[in-house]
Amino acid sequence: MSALARQPAGRRLGWTLALLALAQLIYALDLNIVFVALPEIGADLGFPGQTQQLVVSAYVVFAGGFLLFGGRAADLLGRRRVFVSALALYAVSSLAGGLAPSPATIVVARAVQGIGGALLLPSTLSLINTLFAEGPQRNRALAVWGGAGASGLTIGALLGGVLTENFGWPAVFYVNVPLAALVALAALAVIPPDPAAGQRRRFDLPGSLTVTGGATLLVFALVEGPEEGWSSPLVIGAFLLAAVLLAAFAVIERRSADPLMPFRLFRNRSLTIGMSVTFIYMATFGVLPYFLTVLMQSVHGYSALQTGMAFLVPSLAIATGTQLGERLTTRIGLRTTLLIGFAIGAAGTAVLALGFDADAGYGLLLPGLIVSGVGQGIVWTAMWIAAATGTAHHEQGVANGIASTTLNIGNAIGLAVFTALADIGTEGRTGEALRSATAHGELVVVLLTAAGMVAGLLVCLVLPRASAPSPVPAEAPDPAHVTTS
Repeated sequence: MSALARQPAGRRLGWTLALLALAQLIYALDLNIVFVALPEIGADLGFPGQTQQLVVSAYVVFAGGFLLFGGRAADLLGRRRVFVSALALYAVSSLAGGLAPSPATIVVARAVQGIGGALLLPSTLSLINTLFAEGPQRNRALAVWGGAGASGLTIGALLGGVLTENFGWPAVFYVNVPLAALVALAALAVIPPDPAAGQRRRFDLPGSLTVTGGATLLVFALVEGPEEGWSSPLVIGAFLLAAVLLAAFAVIERRSADPLMPFRLFRNRSLTIGMSVTFIYMATFGVLPYFLTVLMQSVHGYSALQTGMAFLVPSLAIATGTQLGERLTTRIGLRTTLLIGFAIGAAGTAVLALGFDADAGYGLLLPGLIVSGVGQGIVWTAMWIAAATGTAHHEQGVANGIASTTLNIGNAIGLAVFTALADIGTEGRTGEALRSATAHGELVVVLLTAAGMVAGLLVCLVLPRASAPSPVPAEAPDPAHVTTS
């Protein structure tokens, strides 16, 4: 019997939340840490410049394609079991990435790492949503989890620069190995074991294959479209095959006795609005770091480390917003909190646009970064509360998988559309003319993201005025299970 297992239930939940937040930190850290190392990876492994993006897109494509599968696996195979397995997969694939001797090896390692991320995110969320009671307790847990994610984005940018400059690019992969292994081992001691299986349920293999294949191809087409060209046979073929597979998935789910994604879940207005908000969030707030990075590095000439330092202030603002989101949701309700978050975010992003000028300094960006970041953090916490509200415990995994999938697709579509718009007017320009054209294109895009946030605000008006449905109690850990973990 471990010392942690003998502690009071409240303290065990505290340790559990710390582990789940650390897992989210690892997940968020890895989103940014590789960007800084791309030039060195390309030079060392012989990647042509235009194909280095595969190191990033391999992760994005497979993470997006397997999220719904990961959510269903958490529901059927056990949340702790999938959580630990995902971290183990993360550690092994990170080690393989650091040891990669060729471009093909590192791309495959990143794809496997993406699958690990797709298993990790919904299992982490479903653990929070079942171990913490719906209402203030769960809201607080999601705020801590969200704050860890916000911190991970900045730490990733900073750590990527420090590790690459001092130890070489493999270090950005190796750092995940001890972190993921430590959290996985601690989870076995702290998180209550999965309850014994009740009624036997099918995994819905046809549904899993079609939706995973369709979602993966859809994200692939959206990610590669700007690189390959939207008229490329590869991109068009991926879109068509994705449409066929997703249509087949819809037919299979309607006929299945135990579907992977029960369509009755969409009768829950909170989940449906939560899905819509996650999509809009990542298509607007979620694309801003990309354009800020381009502005700082390509227009203003910041180094990788300087860019990471520049993200410290907005990350602190986002982390502050995540805590405000929890407090506001508990006190004034989910609908009003989302409306406030989007309103602050839209206003801050409009102010942020003033700093998108070739001759503007960081000081002109700062007010918008702070205000927009606070709004972003408020929406981040509240949208996950919305996605989890009113969903039965045994379907929390798939519900979070659905919301996470729309999050990923929203980011892919937002980047595809806005990068195309930002590039208008930059063709054939060089030097100062290119700097000015890039800044102007990004100014237009930032204003459009602010308009998208206003659209998100309007979507939230559909939520009921009541703060939430009747609370669903958390799963009470079986004391016998806890003491033997």
